[in-house]
Amino acid sequence: MNRTQSREQAFILLFEYSFGLNTPEEIINLAQEVRGEKISNFTRNLFLGTINNLENIDKNIEEYLKNWDKSRLSRVSLAVLRLAVYEILYSQENPVSVCINEAVELTKKYALQDDASYINGVLSSIEKNKIQVS
Repeated sequence: MNRTQSREQAFILLFEYSFGLNTPEEIINLAQEVRGEKISNFTRNLFLGTINNLENIDKNIEEYLKNWDKSRLSRVSLAVLRLAVYEILYSQENPVSVCINEAVELTKKYALQDDASYINGVLSSIEKNKIQVS
């Protein structure tokens, strides 16, 4: 599995997590047992890293939502933003431009076209200003 596929898998796990029905480990176990997915270390690190830093990630997202409130974002958009912000602020494995591009592509695949432009704008603002990690 390549990094794009692993990132998509992490996004799906984050989307599932947004419903609040299972713990992160339960979500991983269900993906493996029920859907027969192999969860790579990269996927696991992205997913759990995002969850473990969710408070600061959401704070950063909220800072750059122009004329919008986080509660109004779709679960898809929020999961994409959370994953990308985790990579931008906490992970040094990929260039920020790759993280943003991958987030936009995920948004195009799972959300509306207008959402992709909005996600790109929010992430570009975060990249330019890179709020300090708390």
